[in-house]
Amino acid sequence: MKKIILSLVVVASVLTACKGEKKEKVEVKEAVKVAVNVAELNNVDTAVSVLNWEGTKPGGAHNGTVALKSGGLLIENGKLTSGEFVIDMSTIKNVDMAGSEGAGKIEGHLKNEDFFDVAVYPTSKFVITKVEEVAGKLAVTGNLQIKDVTKSITIPATISTENGVTVFKSEAFNVDRADFNVKYGSKKFFEGLKDKFINDIMTFSFVVKTKA
Repeated sequence: MKKIILSLVVVASVLTACKGEKKEKVEVKEAVKVAVNVAELNNVDTAVSVLNWEGTKPGGAHNGTVALKSGGLLIENGKLTSGEFVIDMSTIKNVDMAGSEGAGKIEGHLKNEDFFDVAVYPTSKFVITKVEEVAGKLAVTGNLQIKDVTKSITIPATISTENGVTVFKSEAFNVDRADFNVKYGSKKFFEGLKDKFINDIMTFSFVVKTKA
């Protein structure tokens, strides 16, 4: 009987430890030097391009968008070779509670110094450094800069062109915000949070369109 009880305690402990952090994050590596300044192309239509985000916590989740400030996509011989997306962090929007007081509070909190600290770091950036075709999709490697940290990540994406407009779409990819010094409510930085923590994994996806 004692062995059975002990086994149940161990299983319960494992399940508790795993709860809330089930998503696999993208691997982060040291940033890569970039030779081409793709931003000079300035051919991204910022009015219709967006970074989607989702964050979770015990018992809930929120999602929203962030607009692009500027960007460029370089297409050579019909293939994507490089690109740069500058993300305007002052435009963080909460979608699931849009129009409510709660949405405003979430947006304000994400912009505060204890989260993305937009007053000090008004932009984030993704700079494409390598593009490979894998199983019919693109494996896009780039330098992701959030706050004062820049890391190289690889994300799955597709690209298409119709009527002179090129559309870059990434699949959803998971980023560990702790890798980028975003500490609020993180169990990696604070103890004793109990169920008041916010999951370190945030999910992002890009939809970027060029100007017609």
